[in-house]
Amino acid sequence: MEENQIENQTADTTANPEVAHVAAPVKVSMHDDFDWETSKKNVRTYSNDEREKYEKIYDTTFKTIQNNDIVQGAVVSITSNDVVLNVGFKSDGLVPLSEFRDLTDLKVGDNVEVLVVDKESPKGQLILSRKSAKMVRAWQQIVDAYKDGTIVMGNITSKTKGGLIVEIFGKETFLPGSQIDVKPITDYDVYVGQTMEFKVVKINEIIKNAVVSHKALIESDIEQQRAIIIGKLEKGQVLEGTIKNITDFGAFIDLGGVDGLLYITDISWGRINHPNEVLKINQKLNVVVLDYDDEKKRISLGLKQLTPQPWDTLDTTIDVGSKVKGKIVNIEDYGAFLEIIPGVEGLIHVSEISWSNTPINSKEFFKQNDEYEAMVVTLDRAERKMSLSLKQMTQDPWSDVAGKFPVGSRQKGIVRNISAYGLFVELEAGITGFVHVSDLSWLKRIHHPNEFTKIGNELEVVVLEIDKENRKLSLGHKQVEEDPWDTFETTFPVGSIHQATVIKKDDKGGVVLFPYGLEAFAPTKHLKKENGKSAEVDETLDFKVLEFDRGNKKMIVSHARIWEEKKDEVKKEEGAAKDKERKDTRSSVQNINRKVEKSTLGELGGLADLKKKFEKSEGPKDETPEVTADETPSAPEATATPETPAAETTEEPKTEE
Repeated sequence: MEENQIENQTADTTANPEVAHVAAPVKVSMHDDFDWETSKKNVRTYSNDEREKYEKIYDTTFKTIQNNDIVQGAVVSITSNDVVLNVGFKSDGLVPLSEFRDLTDLKVGDNVEVLVVDKESPKGQLILSRKSAKMVRAWQQIVDAYKDGTIVMGNITSKTKGGLIVEIFGKETFLPGSQIDVKPITDYDVYVGQTMEFKVVKINEIIKNAVVSHKALIESDIEQQRAIIIGKLEKGQVLEGTIKNITDFGAFIDLGGVDGLLYITDISWGRINHPNEVLKINQKLNVVVLDYDDEKKRISLGLKQLTPQPWDTLDTTIDVGSKVKGKIVNIEDYGAFLEIIPGVEGLIHVSEISWSNTPINSKEFFKQNDEYEAMVVTLDRAERKMSLSLKQMTQDPWSDVAGKFPVGSRQKGIVRNISAYGLFVELEAGITGFVHVSDLSWLKRIHHPNEFTKIGNELEVVVLEIDKENRKLSLGHKQVEEDPWDTFETTFPVGSIHQATVIKKDDKGGVVLFPYGLEAFAPTKHLKKENGKSAEVDETLDFKVLEFDRGNKKMIVSHARIWEEKKDEVKKEEGAAKDKERKDTRSSVQNINRKVEKSTLGELGGLADLKKKFEKSEGPKDETPEVTADETPSAPEATATPETPAAETTEEPKTEE
């Protein structure tokens, strides 16, 4: 085209002398003798109309393409590395041969779809890609399927974390494990290599990623089948189903697109602990429709209803007084249920286990699936209730209890139970007596019977009382020996002192062990020792008997009373000695006063000494004994008293010569 333009320009210049005149002057060269018109001898000139015509033909001969366009191309040739394609462009394009591995029979002339990667590379080549064209076309088809809800076919190529990789239209998509099936799937490997139908449920335009689901198609089919099944559903209708799942409370049955619940109580007329005892996953069975809810889409199914009610077929010969055999199927606090045949059970109440009136724990007595023979006590076929008895299978031992165990007789039995108030002792099967805690020992104070003996130990007892009507037997253990309190009253009289040991202490006092095993009680204040401390456990001291109560078998003792009384006695003795000395002194003073007829200085000195001696005998008291004028005359009175003659004065009167 450029050559034609040059030729046209040359022709126009020749035709138009003015233009030629304007043209630049031709430079003179060494080839000026060359004939430049030689190449134009066979050149054809075109008019403007012809030129436009041929330009249109040229434009329609080649396609106008842009990068990333998808175009159709014909295989022109196949080399060892590339496939040459004619896409209608001015030059042929190249595609790597590796992108045609899926087309083993590719040949010249085949048409393929490719994407324009670069319409003119730096080397001037047209670069095409079949793989990229497939990816773009596949993504577009996936997006269309997502928007339209179209079902697509895909091949599961591999397993990945959390699901599977599915190739759809040549592009990889993700299938989550939760979207494979309506039931949980644990083994993904079994699906690798399978071709299945899928529904595109999610796309990401930015990263060109898609999520597909096979479960959505199943649910859609199930919903259609559910509507058909529920529309035809009726109570009492028998359907075939497959066990889909088993739980603690029942089993879910697939009825062909809709699930129903077979509750555990509707599986069997007999008692079962878990549905898996009689049912298995994927097991096919017939069930009857018991109830259904259109709004909640719940269907209740039954299995046992397909068989007759066992009570209706129960042997007519079974009546009150009949003996039946069965196994324990349920144990409660109040008794156990014995299954005669599946669906027919009788209750063995705890009161019908033994003739003994000893409390029995049914959960300890019975074991699951243990077999027993029992007697029918009551039977109500209409209410479908039956009560059984084990004890009535044997003769009542209480009918001759007075002959076997007369009052006052000594017996040996086994401790079967212990309570806070006493012991239950079994004398023989069915006959158990009670030993009150107060009848265990004459001497020891027992707070709880388990301090005295243990369950299973043998114990010797005396029969104290028989209540045949109420089936009660009063027993005593301490009565095996004579009451030692009859002799203790003389051995430990009130006021007597004995050596004893403290064996127990609490806030109120201590228990003291006396000879012969007698236990006495000492209040806290009576455990005080002379040094001010309290007696400790295992300490042996002297105790004085303060109180002896034979009726209540109680003795109160004291250690503190002993040393307190000794201290009081010493004080009394000291006081008596002082009183005697004081009395003797007073008597001496009185005797002296009687003998004094007159006072002298020497006598006054003697009286002063007697006074000091008297005051000393009175002790540290400030008070002085009252002395009368007759007992202690004062000094002036001694020198001049009316009774003293004048001649006895110290000065003699002068006589006249």
